[in-house]
Amino acid sequence: MSDYDVTETLDVQGENCPMPVVKTKQRADALDAGSVLEVLATDPGSVSDIAGWAENTPGVELLAQDEDDVITHHVRVTE
Repeated sequence: MSDYDVTETLDVQGENCPMPVVKTKQRADALDAGSVLEVLATDPGSVSDIAGWAENTPGVELLAQDEDDVITHHVRVTE
């Protein structure tokens, strides 16, 4: 059980690099501070792409990544 509630879900399943991270950034930019974006992806490269983007982007925090058949990323907008 997580200590956050998902605000919105972005489904980028079937899309390949760089689209998962591009669309994640676009949605995160449109959300208010405190929002949590859940991203559903199938591209294995999205794990490192979204982690790297979150690490190098002020105002976002990567909360979790779960690598199953569908890769789930949780990103919090902090500012």
